[in-house]
Amino acid sequence: MPSKVTALPVKRTFGQTMRDDAWWVQPVIVFIGFSAFIVYSTWAAFQGVNYMSGNLLSPFYSPEIWGSSHHAMIQADGPPGWWPGFMPYSPAFLILWAPVSFRLTCYYYRGAYYKAFWADPINCSVGEPRNSYLGERHLPLIVQNLHRYTIPFAFLLLVFLTHDAWKALWFEVEGVGGEEFGVSIGTIVLTLNVIFLSSYTFGCHSIRHLAGGAIDVLSRRPVRKVAYDCITCLNKRHMMFAWMSLIWVGFTDVYVRMCAMGIWVDWRLF
Repeated sequence: MPSKVTALPVKRTFGQTMRDDAWWVQPVIVFIGFSAFIVYSTWAAFQGVNYMSGNLLSPFYSPEIWGSSHHAMIQADGPPGWWPGFMPYSPAFLILWAPVSFRLTCYYYRGAYYKAFWADPINCSVGEPRNSYLGERHLPLIVQNLHRYTIPFAFLLLVFLTHDAWKALWFEVEGVGGEEFGVSIGTIVLTLNVIFLSSYTFGCHSIRHLAGGAIDVLSRRPVRKVAYDCITCLNKRHMMFAWMSLIWVGFTDVYVRMCAMGIWVDWRLF
């Protein structure tokens, strides 16, 4: 009986593929989207000004641990005494490491920017620019395994952002003193930011695993099964919420910044 001959895989050169679709569109869009956000968020973090307007606080600066605004936990005109004198200071520097570390190591984002920035692979069935792949067991990609340890900080940030949205419901009464309840465009912007970020965070693959990934028969744990099903519902749309939250958190900073500069007016609805 003749043996079946199986062809060995062909090593493709960079970009070589038999695909006839526009496979390059997705990584290009991801590259442009990520790059735009990285450039803007870095610029905004270094500003150190125009990050609050009345009862609105930019999520890039929340919580404001050390700063000059009335939102700050510790109010001071300059940086902390331990801050290196040769380094510029912004209140954002004290907290941005938390959302950046959570989002940078996210399972969805890994696959997205591996293709868009490292071309490893640039897309399915498309030639790569390198001959070897060390994976996430070696530097530098081994740091991706820190994702599960960033979850508590992501939860804590949601608490602070929810508090910011609550504070955005209260407006100072001019000439009288005190505060009164109300809703403005900025209130809605900050509230939607919390909703989108919560949908993204609670749809995390690691949180889904914590809820029920280590249980053989999940139906015997009714509470954890409900939690697992809810997280799974969000996890199915994890890519959508990842982009919605990324775009909206950037827009929220833009909105607060424009209001602080007097370019936009935070119209109060009631």
